[in-house]
This record gives sequence, C-alpha cells and structure tokens, in this order.
Amino acid sequence: MELPLDYATLKVLWWGLVGVLLIGYALTDGYDLGVASLLPFVAKNDKERRLVINSIGPMWEGHQVWLITAGGALFAAWPSVYAVSFSGFYLAMFVVLAALILRPVGFKYRSKRESAAWRRSWDWALFVGGFVPALIFGVALGNVLQGVPFDIDRTLRATYTGGLLGLLNPFALLCGLASVAMLVMHGASWLVVKIEHGPVLDRAAKFGQIAALLVIVFYAAAGVWLAMAGMGYRIVTDIDPNGVANPLRKEVVVEAGAWLTNYGKYPWMILAPALGFIGAILAFFGLRSKAALSLIGSGLAATGIVASVGTSMFPFILPSSINPNASLTVWDSSSSHLTLFIMLIVTVIFVPIILAYTAWVYKVLWGRLTTEEANAAGTY
Repeated sequence: MELPLDYATLKVLWWGLVGVLLIGYALTDGYDLGVASLLPFVAKNDKERRLVINSIGPMWEGHQVWLITAGGALFAAWPSVYAVSFSGFYLAMFVVLAALILRPVGFKYRSKRESAAWRRSWDWALFVGGFVPALIFGVALGNVLQGVPFDIDRTLRATYTGGLLGLLNPFALLCGLASVAMLVMHGASWLVVKIEHGPVLDRAAKFGQIAALLVIVFYAAAGVWLAMAGMGYRIVTDIDPNGVANPLRKEVVVEAGAWLTNYGKYPWMILAPALGFIGAILAFFGLRSKAALSLIGSGLAATGIVASVGTSMFPFILPSSINPNASLTVWDSSSSHLTLFIMLIVTVIFVPIILAYTAWVYKVLWGRLTTEEANAAGTY
C-alpha cells in the first residue's frame, strides 16, 4: 500500500512530535515540580504552604498526560530506543517513579490530620517529589548527550552495561542542576502570576531570580563543555533515510564539538539555544517586576533548552559510548512506515483534544488564589 507521506518524512515528523510532547511536559508539569521544590523555602507556616500547594493542586494530575503520551509515543515511534533507555535507566526511572508517587499521596494526606509534624512530613515529601524528578530528568539528558553504555549484537539484541552510580558523572550532574534551576524558575514564575500579592509571592520572585541566573550560567557552561570536551557523535557513512531499521548499517565516530555542527548545517536550529538564553533573561526581569512576563520567559526558556538537546543531536536519539556504530538514530531505529503513519493520524486527532481541554481547565481556574481560598474546607 502506497502511503501519502514517504518513510523519511514520517521519521522526521515523529522526531518533532516527540520533542513537542517532551516540551509540553516541561511547560506544564515542569512548573508543578518547580513549585514543589520551592515549597519549604517560600512558605513559612501552614497557611502559606497551603497557598503554595493549592496553586497547583487542581491541575497537576492533568499534566501527567504529557509524560504518559511522550512515553507511549517513544514506544510507538522508536521501540528500540524505548527498550534500551527504559532498561538502561531502570533504577533511575524507579527513583523518579517513587518520587512522583509521593505527590498524590502528599496532596491527599497532608490535611487529614491537624498535627504540625504530620503536615510538615508530607510537605517535605512533596519537595522530594518535585526536586528528585527535576534533577534526574536533567541527569538523564546529560548522559544521553555523552553516550549511553550499550551495545547491539547481530540479532539486534541490546545489552546495557552501566549502573546507577555511573549516571552521576560531573557533566550529567551539571545538566541535572540546570534542569532543577530551569524548573524552579518556571515554578516561581507560576507562583508570581497565580497567588495573591504578599510575602510568599515576594519570596518566590527572589528565588526565581536566582534560579534564572543559574539557568544562564549552567546552560552556558554545558554548551562550552559540549564544545570543548570529547563529546559528540558523527555519522561518516551514507545512510538511507528511507531504509529499514538496522542500527548496525552505519559507521559512527566520536568527535569533540560534533553536537554543535548542526547549527552550521541548519542555521534555523540556532533558535533553540537562543530561546533558552532569551527566555531566562525575560524571566529574570519579569520576576523582578513580579509580572506575567516571567511565565512567558520561563516557558520560552524551557522550550528552547529542551529543544536544543534534540537539535544538537539530530539525527541521533540514543548514542552508544561502547560501540558508536550501534547508536540509535532517527533513520535506523524507527517503527515501520505503516506504524508511523497510523500513529500520526492518531496524534493529529488526539493532541488537539488534549490541548483543548487543557486550555478549558486553565480558563476555568484562572485568577489569583487567595490565602482564604487556599485554606477553605476541602482544599489540600
């Protein structure tokens, strides 16, 4: 059966769609994680903590759809990438899952008792549920940029040889700190536009400004590290974009600065890192004036930073540090032509529905939250 889109076009479309889903998660659940990370520092008593928690309480569950959809899209579009990453990062993902589970439990149980110690314990659980995923997501991206220790044999069976402690290397930790700073900035920006003016908003703005400066510093440091260190992969043989999924039919070399060559080949890609820096600067000044500009800026920064990982690595998705030739790329690790086309139709139908109901929820719940509303009966 002849399909209206060729195989190579579908592969590139799915590369972009998975990126959009990841950016959607960073923009929505990202500020939830940031707000949770800020909770112990911007709220000094139970009333203030309930103000912070209820600023995200009604919406955080809906944001999980972006993470679930991104995972499903990864499985559908690049099953080999899904298999290697989920098995290789198994322990790290288990830690993330355990931390994320603390959020619904914390939201539901913290107000079940009047005990200050009880509530304080669940508040710290919420902090862990925000900080740990934010850190590990960044650490994971840092390891992907360096290359993951896996190999693929002639039967296309992948073998991962790394461990949890190996993921915690200096460059990956730098990326983890950049991720935390980015999401704290985003969370602080959300609080600036969502809660009433007062001491909590003022503290959030100050922490957000510090986070915005750290985003610029950490993001720039990661870029310099990528350019100077022996990091980056390059395909040195011709590869057929319409070819079958077989990662072993190419030759790849490790080359310092290779992750930056795309910006010379495709000048439009420079928009991604530019947005990362410009967005952080806008967020800094927006937080300084306590204006809605902060949320726009932090959203642009998150979009640019996440997108810059994809644009830098294209066409690589998951490079191998053990056997570079086994690296997984857009061209040789995708699902079949028919699968990508069917899933594209499903995505075109359902993603607008997700966007529509998300927009409706935001419209209904928009407006500043007051301390009285946050401490009313039935709130978190």
